[in-house]
Amino acid sequence: MTQKIIQIPTLNDNPQDFTQLFGTWSEANDYYADICFDFSVCRFLRPTAVAFLGGLARLIESRFGSVTFDWSTLHDSWVKTTIRQNGFASVFGDPSAPWDGTSIPYREDSALDMNGVMDYLTYDWLGKGWGKTHLSERVRDAIAGKMWEIYNNAFEHSDSKIGIFSCGQHFKRKNELCLSAIDFGLGIPAKIRNFVGTDSRAQSLPSDACLRWAFTRGKSTCTGGVARGLGLDLLKEFIRVNQGKLEIYSNDGYALVDKDGERYENQDISFEGTVVHITLRCDEKLYRFRDEAGVSMNRRRES
Repeated sequence: MTQKIIQIPTLNDNPQDFTQLFGTWSEANDYYADICFDFSVCRFLRPTAVAFLGGLARLIESRFGSVTFDWSTLHDSWVKTTIRQNGFASVFGDPSAPWDGTSIPYREDSALDMNGVMDYLTYDWLGKGWGKTHLSERVRDAIAGKMWEIYNNAFEHSDSKIGIFSCGQHFKRKNELCLSAIDFGLGIPAKIRNFVGTDSRAQSLPSDACLRWAFTRGKSTCTGGVARGLGLDLLKEFIRVNQGKLEIYSNDGYALVDKDGERYENQDISFEGTVVHITLRCDEKLYRFRDEAGVSMNRRRES
């Protein structure tokens, strides 16, 4: 089979960038594919794109294909530094070793590892005192616990066969802390449609309605044992308190939660899986419990 060369474009976190990512997934989404990723035209690569490309590479391999990242085409110094620092490059054959910096390391979880994920969220993501944020242990653990549900969901709800892929970054100028977690499972809308029913009415539920359902407190797609939701309602409340932003792309659905409220949309392009992208403001005044000094998380939520 002839090797297909796919050029990685400059990728930020705007809607058009996700459209390009999902187009890359569509181009490589086949069995026995032989793919070479080329960085020649890439001038910026956000953590979401890093996690997505890593997951896509593992998806191709799981479908009996092969993947090569052509490191000789990696010319942009910012992109080179970033993907070497976060460890992505070394995972996929570059001889460089990762180092500690402003990146939250690239991570692959092929199986559910609660201790490993919680350490990653607690120490690599939240525990470095980014910007003006110096969290108490209680607050740090509470935030990590909310984000943990995203990882648990990838295995419990999405039926992902290759696991979940993560990467993040602290952006000093904006004083923002980002983390993306991506799986290539059924997708939230598809899972909810299957849970609701197999008739034509259930299967025709639009993706925006399915995502709105997933963000509703108490909703769960579990059919046995203790009913557990997707954890999205808890994460939604935290985002509002923090004045941050939570975005989810799943199948052809899109959800945005920020300080201005919630928005759910249907997109023109789709992919099989879920992208969760969270942006936090690095200001410790937004991360306090009621009995700790300063502005209380609980008090802000009640106001």
